[in-house]
Amino acid sequence: MEAFKRTFISIILPCYNEEAILENNVHAIVEYLDSKSEKYAWEVLIINDGSKDRSGEIADRICQKDDRVRVIHHPTNLNLGRGLQTGFLNSKGEILVVLDIDLSYSADHIETMVDKMIATSADIVIASPYMKGGKVTEVPFSRMIMSKWVNKLMRIAAQEKYHTFTGMVRAYRRDFIRNVNLKTTDYEINPEIMYKAMILRARIVEIPAHLDWTEQNKFQGKRTSSIRVLRGLFSGLMSAFIFRPYFFFVLLGGILMALSMYQILWLLADTLSTLSQIHAQNIDMDYPFSYSLALQFRKNPQSFLVGGITFLAAIQFLSLGFLSLQSKRYFDELFHLGTSLKKNTGPKE
Repeated sequence: MEAFKRTFISIILPCYNEEAILENNVHAIVEYLDSKSEKYAWEVLIINDGSKDRSGEIADRICQKDDRVRVIHHPTNLNLGRGLQTGFLNSKGEILVVLDIDLSYSADHIETMVDKMIATSADIVIASPYMKGGKVTEVPFSRMIMSKWVNKLMRIAAQEKYHTFTGMVRAYRRDFIRNVNLKTTDYEINPEIMYKAMILRARIVEIPAHLDWTEQNKFQGKRTSSIRVLRGLFSGLMSAFIFRPYFFFVLLGGILMALSMYQILWLLADTLSTLSQIHAQNIDMDYPFSYSLALQFRKNPQSFLVGGITFLAAIQFLSLGFLSLQSKRYFDELFHLGTSLKKNTGPKE
């Protein structure tokens, strides 16, 4: 009877072309889980995402040796988003833990995340190397800077306290994540989960984590699964935009409006200065202000052109900001409603 009191956890391992590290790292995870067998019942689920090397063959061999390890093969590469969705749908555990097969986050993060989820009744627990207490070791400089700034931009855009939006290493409460309607097929799946979890007012907790590439760097040239830096940067920027598109429109519109006001006020000040000179010299004319304005136009036609175009562009961006705010509110409400319907009408286990 004691075994039934243990928390049942599923470890999800997305895998694409990882023959160089798959067997050793799965063995390390299984060994770690065996050391926690009094605390957790567990399974390991390998998602072989259409690997072109021997990863599928190696995964099958691992499963034959240990029936607590399962593998699901995608017939072709469907990318990380589909791999995670396959893992979520086929896991049996109460808590689902996603790890990177390269173990850049060591296996002991499993216990930390699961215990935090149980203690806080969280729906998602995120391993964050960028929060206080987190640590980064041996990550290439360009990749680390890109990741830090993309996550910082997402934090600003989302206006939430979280430090890591793009990280894959997380724990999910199964009943929650299965009811989140996910569409992204690629690396943007992780920010998408965060975005939709925030719409649903899910409880999201971060824990300090250690991102360590010491072992991963030994396999440079032998692994083909790592994401390119520029692709990751573009993906992160687009994800940040999706969190609050109106923030970017209003910000850009505000900057353009400030620039246009500077031009317009400068022209107005110069026009009034010329007008005061006309009055001081007692020059008699029918329309002194129009004359002063025309004089400014002859002197600085480019200022009128730039100021006018900038003002119109500012109005356009501010309008897009208000429209996108309205659209986001509609989307949030519809997504919340759709998720509630899915939860209430979905299959019961």
